[in-house]
Formats: sequence, C-alpha cells, structure tokens
Amino acid sequence: MSKLLSILVAAVFAVSTGSVFAAAHAKAAGEKKEEMKKEVKAEKKEMKAEKKAAKAKKAKEEMKK
Repeated sequence: MSKLLSILVAAVFAVSTGSVFAAAHAKAAGEKKEEMKKEVKAEKKEMKAEKKAAKAKKAKEEMKK
C-alpha cells in the first residue's frame, strides 16, 4: 500500500513539474511570435516608405518633362 502511495505521489509531482515546464516554453514561444510580428510590421513600413519615395521621385521627373 505504501509503495502505491509513493508511486502516486511521484506521478503527481512529475505531471505538475512537466506542466510548469510546458507553460514556460509556451510563454517563450508566444514572445518569439510577437517579436516576429513586430519585425514583419517594420519591414512592411520600410517597403511602404520606399514605394512612396519611388512614386514621388517618378512624379517629380514627370513634372520636369
């Protein structure tokens, strides 16, 4: 009976410890995704600014003609 109780206590400890590690890794993965989203937004802003500058340059050249 005491062996069974010991096994159950060990199993509960293992499961609870495993869930803590899983939660920590899930949180870290979520933070990484947020960083990636920020990088993508920054890249989109840069591309938009480049397109706008190119369009302005083209319009300026057309006005010279």
